[in-house]
Amino acid sequence: NDTTTGTGQRAENLAAGYLEQRGLPVLTRNYRCRGGEIDLICRDRKTLVFVEVRLRRNSGFGGAAASITPGKQRRIVLAAQHYLMTQGQGDCDCRFDCVLLDAMNEGHIEWIRDAFSAD
Repeated sequence: NDTTTGTGQRAENLAAGYLEQRGLPVLTRNYRCRGGEIDLICRDRKTLVFVEVRLRRNSGFGGAAASITPGKQRRIVLAAQHYLMTQGQGDCDCRFDCVLLDAMNEGHIEWIRDAFSAD
């Protein structure tokens, strides 16, 4: 669906700008491998940060955070492990953050650090 892709892209752009303003440069966008994908990969000092961007129009289902299911988390972790191996960064510190947008509006951004872990 074209409008969904465009909306997702705008949400990612908003999230990327938000994180960059807070000192996390974006290294990679839309990293994909066979098992999964990562919206944004940022650096927070020495830590690599794998960021899932979620946009929810309707908070009736628990908002954006509730949409990151255990299965989705596993796919993000898998993609993160793939990225670390292919980039030769297997031993670097990393964490998984979520940027939740309930509207296309920087005033409605929620940034959750360490939203879930790799185990």
